[in-house]
Amino acid sequence: MKWDHLIEIVADEPVFTTGFLLVGTVSQNDVQRQLSRWVKAGKIIQLRRGVYMLAPPYRRIEAHPFLLANAVKRASFVTLQSALIYWNMIPEHAPNVTSITSGRPEKVAFDQGLFIYRHVNAALFGGYTQVEVAPRQKVFLATPEKCLLDLVYLTPRGESRAYLEELRLQNLDRIDRNRLMDLAKIANSAKLMRAAGRITRLCEREG
Repeated sequence: MKWDHLIEIVADEPVFTTGFLLVGTVSQNDVQRQLSRWVKAGKIIQLRRGVYMLAPPYRRIEAHPFLLANAVKRASFVTLQSALIYWNMIPEHAPNVTSITSGRPEKVAFDQGLFIYRHVNAALFGGYTQVEVAPRQKVFLATPEKCLLDLVYLTPRGESRAYLEELRLQNLDRIDRNRLMDLAKIANSAKLMRAAGRITRLCEREG
């Protein structure tokens, strides 16, 4: 595969996979060898095994940070402060993108930023949706209810009234109270049940 051919194929793809290039009679081994050469030459960036993006001088489309977060690690979705900010529920800015995963926790750094993955057990791996965050860029993102419960769960004493008020939650009309309680029940967590009750009362106070 020639470099010009690769550009022609992936120019409009913010992220691409090896499988995306294997069309026709192309040899998988040849493609993989060439991709390795281009990674070493700094022409493409490897996000994980089989997943790449063009380096800055060559790409036409910038990948949204959430798309990169999904691409870097399978079985993950964006949540915690990153998702709360996306839903405009807290006023802060988050410099890093945080996701949860059923796999091992890790931190991955690229020029595009730091991507943090927190581990949760299978019972808590749910409550996300697919959102188009940029044209042709769909990502897996926690719902407003889920990202709030994830933050509570992973924060010591996150269910306390003091912590919830410290978050300075806003736009609480985005919270579906029934879904909030259902997610807490599915998790089978007393901590999340207490948090769901307190968040519900905050919603009632605001509304």
